[in-house]
Amino acid sequence: MAVKCPKCDFVNSADSKFCKECGTQLILPQSPPISKTLTLEIPAEGLSRGTLFAGRYEIIEEVGAGGMGSVFRAEDTKIRQEVALKLIRPEIASSRSTIERFRNEIKTARMIAHRNVCRMFDLGEEKGTYFITMEYVSGEDMKSFLRRTAPLSTGRAISIGKQICEGLAEAHRLGVVHRDLKPGNIMIDKEGNVRIMDFGIARSLKEKGITDADMMIGTPEYMSPEQVEGEDIDQRSDIYSLGVVLYEMATGKVPFEGPTPLSIALKQKTVEPHNPREFNPQIPEDFTLLILKCMNKDKEKRYQNAGEIISEFTKIKSEILPGVQAIEGRQPFFQSFLKALKEKKIIETLAAFVGAGWLILEVVHWILIDHYHLP
Repeated sequence: MAVKCPKCDFVNSADSKFCKECGTQLILPQSPPISKTLTLEIPAEGLSRGTLFAGRYEIIEEVGAGGMGSVFRAEDTKIRQEVALKLIRPEIASSRSTIERFRNEIKTARMIAHRNVCRMFDLGEEKGTYFITMEYVSGEDMKSFLRRTAPLSTGRAISIGKQICEGLAEAHRLGVVHRDLKPGNIMIDKEGNVRIMDFGIARSLKEKGITDADMMIGTPEYMSPEQVEGEDIDQRSDIYSLGVVLYEMATGKVPFEGPTPLSIALKQKTVEPHNPREFNPQIPEDFTLLILKCMNKDKEKRYQNAGEIISEFTKIKSEILPGVQAIEGRQPFFQSFLKALKEKKIIETLAAFVGAGWLILEVVHWILIDHYHLP
């Protein structure tokens, strides 16, 4: 930027310290003040093990990072409990209206108390860095789980899918829509229990300036057609996303792929998914129909609530998995039968007969073969 001499008005180059016309010392303009938020911003990489964040959360380890920011496992030193600490990216937190949306959504999401939903705790701010605290779930996210084990057996897929539905049903009952249901937002703990993460957060990002290509509201592979269109959405959008997750569990792949997020999003609107049985012929027909109904382009033709899917899961499991249930049902009878035989000493009697028979055969063998050398 050029610098004008205050004495003779000669325009000098930006790097000039003295006027080239009259020699007057030039006063260079000061740099614009640095944003307080950026000055006080705490870099995520600075939170090493043992760091005390916000005077309360002792960092244990970093457990992940995503579009929202970095996530740490930490101990809340005030109540001596492990929590998940999510630092929000500064470009997201820079909007006051976005932070206010976060605050309102978390206030609503905190009402969800269900074994299949990760509890949200609080939204806080420390030296210009906004953060969210939530329940820490020890386990593996479904994205990693599917990468190792997909496609899943029908029984396993139904078990996981039913737990997701039960968590969704409670959230929808309270008027909370997830908006970004995907394997990366679903945790499976060591006992096989499912927890849905990040309820309500995606809605808070619906703000001008935050919907660029790398900050789409939702994830293209799992977005409903109405979400792609930018329409107002309800629980049926979560049901569409659930259908995509079930599709991936059953086949090992998502129904739509493409070179760009936009190309994938367009397929969600215009392309019908392949029948899952094309990729995994072992999928029962009823389960296939359930998946495809969840993914119907017309939200009026999908399941209208998670409770309907739970009922369908129960029905399918009873029809397609009778063998397992029959074996499980017979096991106690077999155990009780053995117990009865033992109580009546029938097993010992049979063992005595077998032992005596074996001894007689040995004696006969010695007499006829070893002594008389019969062939």
